[in-house]
Amino acid sequence: MAKPGRVEAALRRKVEAGEKLFFLLSDPEKPLDVEVVARFEESGADALLIGGSLNVTPYDIDSYISALREHGVKLPTILFPGGLNNVARSADAILFMSLLNSLDSYWLIGAQVSAALLVKRLGLEAIPTAYIIVGHGGAAGHIGRAQPVPLENVYIVAAYAAAAELLGFRAIYLEAGSGSPHPIPVEAVRHARAVTEDILLIAGGGIKSPEYARSLVDSGADAIVVGTLAETNPEKALGILERVKKR
Repeated sequence: MAKPGRVEAALRRKVEAGEKLFFLLSDPEKPLDVEVVARFEESGADALLIGGSLNVTPYDIDSYISALREHGVKLPTILFPGGLNNVARSADAILFMSLLNSLDSYWLIGAQVSAALLVKRLGLEAIPTAYIIVGHGGAAGHIGRAQPVPLENVYIVAAYAAAAELLGFRAIYLEAGSGSPHPIPVEAVRHARAVTEDILLIAGGGIKSPEYARSLVDSGADAIVVGTLAETNPEKALGILERVKKR
């Protein structure tokens, strides 16, 4: 397997130094204002995830990243693909994901086979990522035909996380779904961390308070993702960023 590229290596160095990571998520269909993204960068955000499940083209993503760069935003941009339509040349890296609890083989391996040569051709840095949907699931769960891990049985996450590690994934993304009424459970993070070692553990979906975000990183998450809240209440989302970064 290829070694971590520039973006992943930089994130891993921060984690190894004891830092917790904050990823801002923006959907190009309803992108965050560049001024908002700039504020998150100034406050210490570590990366901008870009992607959406519906109505997004590579041209939308390239245009958005171009606007960010023209404004002086230098945050690493990482594609969080909802499909092949999210593979765009201008990004710094891509979460090369497999939705482990999808009932459709397309989201397990079909989309990846279709995208692999394109990712190589565009020179995108790939971060091999196991994507696991828990609870509500949102649009990602619906589009990805996931069988979400039940909230009352989150211990099942441990089995998925262990499988991801044994299969060679370098990152695990535990997802409750954008704007989920129930945030990603702390126990899900705890179970995943208990069975994995050198894996970047990312948690996202429904995170609405600084205290809850801190409980996720204290339970073993290396990074948390905030998207919907940054759209609706940037100040509150900035409070989450501050709390995650505070040791």
